[in-house]
Amino acid sequence: MLLIHCPCCGVEAEETEFAAGGEAHIHRPGPDCSDAEWATYLFDRKNPRGVHLERWRHAFGCGKWFHMARHTYTLEVYGVYQADELTPPQAILDRIAERTSA
Repeated sequence: MLLIHCPCCGVEAEETEFAAGGEAHIHRPGPDCSDAEWATYLFDRKNPRGVHLERWRHAFGCGKWFHMARHTYTLEVYGVYQADELTPPQAILDRIAERTSA
């Protein structure tokens, strides 16, 4: 069971209080995009065995969306950050580099 810290309301709770929303930082194409571009947006997602940036929602709490950096195999959470941030904060990137370097 993951313990997740919500960066929006500050609550730390079990993952059952949250809802996973898939890959983070995906750019939605505009209305003039091709069918192929739209299909890529809808269906093509990364599914790595390793570090993954994900969207999560505090479904049974504040209801807000946020991002989480997590290892998909070990389930280690490297950090959480606000949904309006375009990239993970440097502290999270440093933690990932520190924990994943051999």
